[in-house]
Amino acid sequence: MHIGLDIGTSAIKALLVNSRLEPLTSASIALSVSRPHPGWSEQAPQDWLSAVDEAMLTLCQTHPDEMASVSSIGLSGQMHGLVALDNKGTPLRPAILWNDVRSAVEANELDETQPLFREIGGNAVMPGFTAPKALWMARHEPELFDQISTIMLPKDYVRFWLSGEKYSDPSDASGTLWLDIARREWDNQLLAACHLSRAHMPALAEGSIAAGTLKPAWAKRWGIKGDVVIAGAGDNAAAACGLGVVSPGDGFISLGTSGVVFAVTDRFAPAPDNGAHAFCHALPGLWHQMGVILSATDSLNWLSEIVGKPVPALAKAAAAIVPDHDSPLLFHPYLSGERTPHNDAAAKGGFFGLSRTDGVPEMAFAVLEGVAFAIADCVDVLRTAGSTPTRFLATGGGAKNAQWLQMIADMIGVEIALPVAGDFGAALGAARLGALANGRDQRELLTQPEIAHSFAPDSKRASYYAARHRKWQALYHAVR
Repeated sequence: MHIGLDIGTSAIKALLVNSRLEPLTSASIALSVSRPHPGWSEQAPQDWLSAVDEAMLTLCQTHPDEMASVSSIGLSGQMHGLVALDNKGTPLRPAILWNDVRSAVEANELDETQPLFREIGGNAVMPGFTAPKALWMARHEPELFDQISTIMLPKDYVRFWLSGEKYSDPSDASGTLWLDIARREWDNQLLAACHLSRAHMPALAEGSIAAGTLKPAWAKRWGIKGDVVIAGAGDNAAAACGLGVVSPGDGFISLGTSGVVFAVTDRFAPAPDNGAHAFCHALPGLWHQMGVILSATDSLNWLSEIVGKPVPALAKAAAAIVPDHDSPLLFHPYLSGERTPHNDAAAKGGFFGLSRTDGVPEMAFAVLEGVAFAIADCVDVLRTAGSTPTRFLATGGGAKNAQWLQMIADMIGVEIALPVAGDFGAALGAARLGALANGRDQRELLTQPEIAHSFAPDSKRASYYAARHRKWQALYHAVR
């Protein structure tokens, strides 16, 4: 038996799988996000620990026999979050999350004055990454910054709590911007630019390698009887492992709170000028390119809150709209700024061309279309950077919407394959990585799922969307 723990932004998920890595049961514990100032996004690290404990106790109560034979725990987690620990391992402040943009000034400064971040770190410096957050803390909270003993990422702080060991992995560490992506090790120059050194960083181990063992006290509390090894990766690399996206040319599109276009490469292939991310994969000898938008299903969640209708009702309303006329209504999903391709923390979302005759169906359709255009921008960026998968697997909560997947396929001109109903996300990928760390065979575990339906692009609708996409893109520059 194996467990995958996903340290998400909105929830902690614990997935229990059997020896064949088939899901048996799961538990999800909701998390809240604190936004004390505009553009800030924080969580208390203790909330992750409490939620993990609650989720594990739930699994123990419902499946005690299976929990007794658990042999590994794999971790996945939201990337980029800054967890600053003192010399006793206690957090000095709430974690600054991936969607926090307070460090926009520091990010611009590092990007303009420190070209090594693009050359060695492989990415343009954006406020979502960890490095500018640390520089912000050094300038605005110097009394706390001076007390920092270790900086950890969210899932790695959970690992520290579970095992007492301070480790990260190259996939998650890539998102700090302190990693030499090609060499898969911390870089002294990048750290020094933020007044840090390797002494502030955890050790590194590949995502499929055991990096810590569960403390006996936790094993006893959760009804686990044997030794349990711990491994893991950043959430997108873990999700790729859950989907079997582990060979060069493989790719997936994730429609979650944020949106991700992910393509596997066999080498470090940076393209920061095009807005692409270049990170290590969870497995040795593999890397990936990635485009990220910050508000995918979150745009639907926002509209749901505004109009007072649940997201499923919005999706149903949007399905009544047929894309066969050039409606003036367009939507930009830049509700939290944007990464790919703009790297613009100040970007704003909005409806354009809204008229008195437009209602909830038209607005819901425009939101779906706007997010799909943003995903298409990411695909274009990866094409320019040299990644051109011939098929994308679909994952995330938004992948349940067939209209949305067909729309994206039409826009990007690439088939999108939807796996059969089941859990193929980051928690499953984390469980697979845990099993690999426990000695299982990679060829046996990292397989792709059975496909329920494929969405082939339609050339007529592609022409329709291409014209609208150009107008949609022009609006960003006009408004900016």
